[in-house]
Amino acid sequence: DARMLASQNIVIILCGNKKDLDADREVTFLEASRFAQENELMFLETSALTGENVEEAFVQCARKILNKIESGELDPERMGSGIQYGDAALRQLRSPRRAQAPSAQECGC
Repeated sequence: DARMLASQNIVIILCGNKKDLDADREVTFLEASRFAQENELMFLETSALTGENVEEAFVQCARKILNKIESGELDPERMGSGIQYGDAALRQLRSPRRAQAPSAQECGC
């Protein structure tokens, strides 16, 4: 449903929670991994109790979105793309011009 209702370039991650409770597992890692692969989902097992892979889930999603922007699959400037830039000041941080060191005349130090 998410793919039908959202952008075709949607990034979806399947998080298997409660990784810390292996003895109570109802779905094996292999089953979940296979399901994710068959449905073109990212997959990660997490534990809210220990915090294992919780941050990593967000990092992987963000990295995948950034890769899609850099490859041209996603265009934050296009309405309806499902993603947009935030504050204009933050956009300047990723600008290639900013990556160069300031000249002595520009330096404010």
